[in-house]
Amino acid sequence: MSARSGARADDVRMSTTEDRRPEERDPSSLVFDWRFSQLVRAGYTHDAAWRLADSSDVEIRVAERLLASGCPLETAQRILL
Repeated sequence: MSARSGARADDVRMSTTEDRRPEERDPSSLVFDWRFSQLVRAGYTHDAAWRLADSSDVEIRVAERLLASGCPLETAQRILL
């Protein structure tokens, strides 16, 4: 039995890009993270937000307005992509 086997899952921290200070991260990664968070906040699922955030052609404010005006998620994705 290892010393870590009794550790709780939330006690174990893995190194990720999110652990780095913003000035140490690639600017495109920061932009993607911001776009993704804005889309999730607007109501997109994580999968949809990931696809939309990854496309630089997608206008984030247009994406937000589509959902805010009652456009179904699937329709909004087809419009935007």
